[in-house]
Amino acid sequence: MKKMTSAIALLSALLLAPLGSAPAQAQKKITFGHQQVFDLAPVLLAQDKGFFAKHGIEVALKPIPLNSQNPAALEAGEVDIAMPTASVLLQAVNGGLDLVAVAGFSETVKTDSNFGIVVRPESNIKTPADFVGKKVGVPGLNAFLHVMFREWLTMKGVDWKKVQFVETVFPQMEGILKAGSVDAVVAIQPFMARIVGSKTGELMAHFIRDMPAGMSITVFASKKAWADKNQDVIKAFRAGFDEGAAYAHAHPDEARATVAKFLKLPPPAVAAVSIPQFGSKLTENSLAPWVSIMKSQGMIRGNVDLKSVIVP
Repeated sequence: MKKMTSAIALLSALLLAPLGSAPAQAQKKITFGHQQVFDLAPVLLAQDKGFFAKHGIEVALKPIPLNSQNPAALEAGEVDIAMPTASVLLQAVNGGLDLVAVAGFSETVKTDSNFGIVVRPESNIKTPADFVGKKVGVPGLNAFLHVMFREWLTMKGVDWKKVQFVETVFPQMEGILKAGSVDAVVAIQPFMARIVGSKTGELMAHFIRDMPAGMSITVFASKKAWADKNQDVIKAFRAGFDEGAAYAHAHPDEARATVAKFLKLPPPAVAAVSIPQFGSKLTENSLAPWVSIMKSQGMIRGNVDLKSVIVP
C-alpha cells in the first residue's frame, strides 16, 4: 500500500511539474532601448527585484547613445520599447512616423535639481544674454533639454537662434567642456555633479524650475503596430515599472547604488541625484504644453492629435 501511495505521489509530482514551470517559460521577451541616465532606476529595480518577471515579461536592455535616435531604433525594429523625450516623440509623430506612447515615465517638478546649465569658467557667461554667440552642448538636438533650454532663453528675452548648439552624449560633456570645444553644456545628474566637482564647469541655473510642473519629460514609446498586438505586454510593463518606481522612492539609496553600478560610476557620483517624479500614467495635459512650445520653435506643423498618440 505504501509503495502504491508513493507511486501515485511521484506521478502527481511529475504531472504537476510542467504546470509549475509554465509561467517562466511563457514570459514575453521585449527589448528596451535606453540612454545611459539615472532615470533608468525604476527599470533596473524592476529587473533586479523581479517585478517584471512577476508580471510575465523579460526585459532585455539595449543602449541607444542619443535620445534623438530613439524613433529610428523603433522604426528599424531594433527595440520594442524606447524612452524618447516627449519632444522627440511628438516631432517624430508629426513627421509621419507611426509611433505611440505606451506609458509615462517622468515629469517636471518645481524643485528640480537634476538638470542644469553648466558653463565653462573662461566663457564669461553670467546672464542668459551672454549665451548669444556661444556654443552649447546638448544631449540630443530637439530632445527635451535642448527644447527646454531654448524655451528658457526665450523666457529670458534671448533669441536662441543666435546660440550654436552641438549634439553630445552625457559622458563626453566634461571632456568637451574642458577642451573648450563648447562654452556650456545642458547637463543632467550625475554627470552635472561630476563636472562641477572637478571645477571643469560652474552651475549657472536649474532652468527646469522655471518651466510648468507636470510636463512629461520622457515617455515609453513603441511602433503602433507593435502596441496593437501587445496590449497585455504593455500593461505588464507599466505595472512592473510602477513597482520599480515605488521601490526607488521608498529606497533612494539603493536606487542610487543600482544605477551607479549599471553606469559604472562610483557611488559618490550619484549621491547628489534626487529621485525624479516617476510614473507610468500619461495624459494629454502632460503633453499639451509641448505642442505649443514646439510650434513656437518651428518644430511641428499643424495639429497633433494627442489622444491618438497615447495608448490607453
